Amino acid sequence: MKQPAMSRHIHIEASGDDAARVPLLTSHLELASLDSDEGEVIFERRIGDNANDVQRSTQRKRTYEEAVEEAGFGLFHGLLLVVCGWANASDAVEILCVSFLLPTARCDLHLSSSDMGLLTANIFLGMMIGGYMWGYLADQRGRQKVLVMSLTVNGVFGALASFAPRFWLFLLLRFISGVGVGGSIPVIFSYFSEFQPRLKRGAMISALATFWMAGNILAAGLAWLVIPRTWVRFSLGGLDFQSWRLFVVLCSVPSLTSALIFSLAMPESPRFLMEAGREIEALRVFCRMFAINHRGSLKTFSICGLHIPSEKKERETRRGGTHTQRFVNLLKQCLAPIRQLFVGELASRSVCLVIIFYCISFGYYGLWMWFPELFKRAEDGGSPCANVSRLQSHDNQSCYPVKTAVYMEGFVTAASNLPGNIFTVLLMDVIGGKALLCCSLLLSSVSVFLIYEVKTKAQSLLISCVFSGVSVVAWNSLDVLGTELYPTQLRSSALGFFTGIGRVAAIMGNIVFGQLVDTNCAIPVLLVSALLLTGGITALRLPRTKQAELT
Repeated sequence: MKQPAMSRHIHIEASGDDAARVPLLTSHLELASLDSDEGEVIFERRIGDNANDVQRSTQRKRTYEEAVEEAGFGLFHGLLLVVCGWANASDAVEILCVSFLLPTARCDLHLSSSDMGLLTANIFLGMMIGGYMWGYLADQRGRQKVLVMSLTVNGVFGALASFAPRFWLFLLLRFISGVGVGGSIPVIFSYFSEFQPRLKRGAMISALATFWMAGNILAAGLAWLVIPRTWVRFSLGGLDFQSWRLFVVLCSVPSLTSALIFSLAMPESPRFLMEAGREIEALRVFCRMFAINHRGSLKTFSICGLHIPSEKKERETRRGGTHTQRFVNLLKQCLAPIRQLFVGELASRSVCLVIIFYCISFGYYGLWMWFPELFKRAEDGGSPCANVSRLQSHDNQSCYPVKTAVYMEGFVTAASNLPGNIFTVLLMDVIGGKALLCCSLLLSSVSVFLIYEVKTKAQSLLISCVFSGVSVVAWNSLDVLGTELYPTQLRSSALGFFTGIGRVAAIMGNIVFGQLVDTNCAIPVLLVSALLLTGGITALRLPRTKQAELT
């Protein structure tokens, strides 16, 4: 028979330094006491309860935002910015290198203005197809793997294009390269944003977007250094390998090196891992972030579990059924994210972004890809649109010797992005992406209209620099808004879809310029100005997302 415990009365009094030991002592006493009908332990229950609360809070599963905050902000994010920034710059190099080819490659490939418009539009066609395809795979299979594959496709086929002896083969290889570029651009921003603390996200995404300027400057600098060197010329199996082909090879190096870095050194996005129900892997990534950010510190990562919503754990597709049924199911799954973008509260913002992406892409790429050619037409002074008849009377020998000034002006225009990038990094988290996007698009519209009005070569270069510096603010703002307006399971698909819309606009813009630049240059220029104005007005209807939590 159970013996009743002795009645115990314990009174604890402490003062001074001993008072700090009371919570620990009383907690142990409570755990050691025995239940009894007669026995009783007298002490402050509140102190013991507080100790248990601390223990429970340590063991509580943490949310994504809490884990990101616990991992801290420091060296890891700096390294991540450099790696993702280099990938972003490689995409800029691969896209914009085509514009620097036009003044010389048009002679060797025997291109008309319409052919040049088709060539500049071709890479955007590949990006349109690749954008959504890679974006969907990134949401299903992971950001890091998709980045490695898309960057590899971009670099390999971009380099192979330099050896194409005929225009149609060059066009095909640039198209496949564009498929790779279309995947890496939206996925890079989804991947990067999912490592960032909420209060730092806007500035960090703006900093990542500045690497597009770095790629632009790199492409312009390489063109300036390499293409005018006509002594870089030799015969390769019957192919006349000239300096512009060497330039194409060099432009593929950033993509290939970026793919190598991602495959060897970069972890998967912790947000994606949590959405996929891979809690242990996500914890490892957070621990790695914590260790790098707190190197040399005695602090330890205290989170033992992550909150994984049960409804988001099942991401695997059903494998049953015939091959036809599997294909139909896969097609439905691929199209499902698009339907979700236009349902409920996401519908209005999605419609606005479709309009904005179309307007800015038609305007920016339609004009930017033709800047070197317009500078060439203004070489002897006057407006770029005023010297069409003179240029048309020249034969292909006008490509040589290459005029270095054309590439110098392209380099200056690319470098003029710098003030706009610095502006967005400093003020994105203060003003917010919506306000910056609206103002930038409206100012870009005005600057493009002035391009039509210029009368001298110097004025043309000045207005082009203004357009470059102002328009980059809109792109940086759009990068931030795109990541904050959609939940994790739709983020890459949404960015892929909207960039795909942008590619359609870029294709149309380049074709319009190619068809009209020789007959009526004013029409495409004024059309770009009108579209940028439309995009700026539409941006007013977007929700405000400054420092919003990622869902």
